[in-house]
Amino acid sequence: MQDWWQATFPKGRQTVTIQDASDRSVAIAYGEKGTGKPLVFVHGVASWSYCWHANIATLAQHFRVICFDAKGSGFSDKPLQPEQANHKVVELERILQALCDEPAVIVAESLGALVALATVQSQPTLCDRLVLLNVPIFPKELPNWGMRLLAEVPLGFVELADQLRLTKLLDPVIRQVVYALREEVIADPAHATIEDVYWSTYPQIEFPGTLTKLAAEFQLAAREIKRLEQGQPNLIRSVQEKLSQVTCPTLILWADQDRWFPSSDGEQLRDHLPHATLQIIPNCGHYAAGGQPEFVNAAILSFLHSESDSPGLKR
Repeated sequence: MQDWWQATFPKGRQTVTIQDASDRSVAIAYGEKGTGKPLVFVHGVASWSYCWHANIATLAQHFRVICFDAKGSGFSDKPLQPEQANHKVVELERILQALCDEPAVIVAESLGALVALATVQSQPTLCDRLVLLNVPIFPKELPNWGMRLLAEVPLGFVELADQLRLTKLLDPVIRQVVYALREEVIADPAHATIEDVYWSTYPQIEFPGTLTKLAAEFQLAAREIKRLEQGQPNLIRSVQEKLSQVTCPTLILWADQDRWFPSSDGEQLRDHLPHATLQIIPNCGHYAAGGQPEFVNAAILSFLHSESDSPGLKR
């Protein structure tokens, strides 16, 4: 298939080097399209920039759209050392500082939306407006059996499977399983195309280290949720307690058929944010950006245009 980066972005795949949360130099893959105010997409776990494939062209007609692969995901570097609980927050801050010359619009989905909230709390000047899709802000457990399985497997076993390139050997089987599982996150099966599954699973199958980093992230998330349940200090509780500090205009989009996190979580989040509105996405599963892209794109543009016309806000 045609290189997705080259087909999507005028300059194809680019790279920016940042210092990660452990002060290691890491290369972050990104692409950009359009001109004007920066609009930065932040993907969730087990994902990469491709997850925004149905949103880029539309929003790039109005903004300088930037997609990046978080460290450990997609085409970015994958150092296998242990990570701090807040490493994604620190790294998002540094990516925004490296790629944006003014406060950005941040559009973030799933775990990426939780990271975006924490980033805006710690560095509010980096964000002008915020769009959050299906945020795991009040989680009870990892929402998918595959995530829970990887979180329980000793990391050494996963690393061995990675080194033996088992994902590459089992390529057809993995893609078929993922295709069958897409119905868990996409309400309309028409959006689960062969091309979508091919690109969604591309990094896990093609790049050594991706599966290990994915398992490590699930294990880190499982520990954070357990600490949340036990009342111990954790990143999720910190974000919850500081929601009132997110003062930028915020749009919350929540899928009506999200099997992972109920829309009542979206209502509760809206009630804790000072300047937030909530829209429910009809006939949509957890993967909203690809499951209902027309609705998502229209909602984002309506929100951003209405806010840019408000007093004191930039266009």
